[in-house]
Amino acid sequence: MSLLMAFSIVLVILSIGDIVSTKSKAFIPSVFIAALLFLFGFWTFLPKDVVSLAGFQKPIIYLSMYLLITHMGTMLTIRELISQWKTITIALVGIVGICLLTLTIGRALFGWETAVIATPPLTGGIMAAIIMSETATSLGMEDLAVLAIITYVMQGFVGYPLTAIMLKKEGKRLLNGFRSGELKPSTSHEAASAEEITTKKKLIPALPEKYLTTYIILAKLGLTAWAAVGFSSLIKPMVDISPFVMCLFFGVLAQELGFLEQRPLNLSSSFGILIAGLMAFVFDSLAKATPEMLGKIAFPLAGIIVIGVSGMCILSMLIGKRLGYTKEMSFAIALTALYGFPPNYILTEEAAKALAETEEENKFLMDEMLPKMLVGGFTTVTIVSVIIAGIFTSLL
Repeated sequence: MSLLMAFSIVLVILSIGDIVSTKSKAFIPSVFIAALLFLFGFWTFLPKDVVSLAGFQKPIIYLSMYLLITHMGTMLTIRELISQWKTITIALVGIVGICLLTLTIGRALFGWETAVIATPPLTGGIMAAIIMSETATSLGMEDLAVLAIITYVMQGFVGYPLTAIMLKKEGKRLLNGFRSGELKPSTSHEAASAEEITTKKKLIPALPEKYLTTYIILAKLGLTAWAAVGFSSLIKPMVDISPFVMCLFFGVLAQELGFLEQRPLNLSSSFGILIAGLMAFVFDSLAKATPEMLGKIAFPLAGIIVIGVSGMCILSMLIGKRLGYTKEMSFAIALTALYGFPPNYILTEEAAKALAETEEENKFLMDEMLPKMLVGGFTTVTIVSVIIAGIFTSLL
């Protein structure tokens, strides 16, 4: 398969997801449809390495992740991060809910080893799945090693539609308040307005608009991400913080200081190609999910996912209610553990686009929901899942 043929196929699949999502007004998320199409394709006519053949190989993908996460940091403010303690609490409690039910009900139904190996991948990132898969392999548990990877691969099929439903319900509530005048952009405690960000006096003066070229914007974004990754390595002997998490924080800091503009990838017209590559790479992991493998582990796979998500739902809604969040927003925040970034961004954008009738309404919804979804995803997938995996390996 040629480069352009592979690229076209990958983008057509992603496009079909967009079309279905638009037609269904985001009731059926694009990421869900794309995942189904990739899975069917890998089982039939698609080569297993179609994403790599399309030019989306690991160096480009890692570059995209560093730049995109730093870019996302510029959309947050330090005030937001401090104010997001409630979001972080809900995300963490959601993870606790997963662990409680999988290690009790899951253990009773499927056994201790199955529950322990499948739980960390359910809490988030691919690194947790790899850690548990390698641990199971070293102990001679080949089926459970496969279960760890497939749990990570398949959990999005539950997370995508549930999140879409929760965000649409929350979005409708927010829009009703916005349209009636009860809720206003200025009253949002989690999002600063664009005017506030741009007019705030900063340590580094803004560049004149004539110098905001694609090269200069990307150069500053790259330097910021480079500094973040370097700082993460520098402090590793003392504290091990993911370079991706550090990119988020450095993006916030660089925007606060005035070194980076808000949404630099949008300003440089680079956002689209990077997000397309990253989404393709997410679905690339479905190449491992053969029909034979899924048939063998289907029952424990479905059971662990349902039990874990149920625990997440119950605890996140309970703590969210105490913290003043709606049950829909609380559950959506917790669900970010099942897929992380970039699907959390895509699902929020789709819900806002489907519900809003004006640009002002769309911005209001994004400002209200996106910071919570981003922080929830970084808390669960990037940070907590690896910690959980480290703990659970010692339980085997």
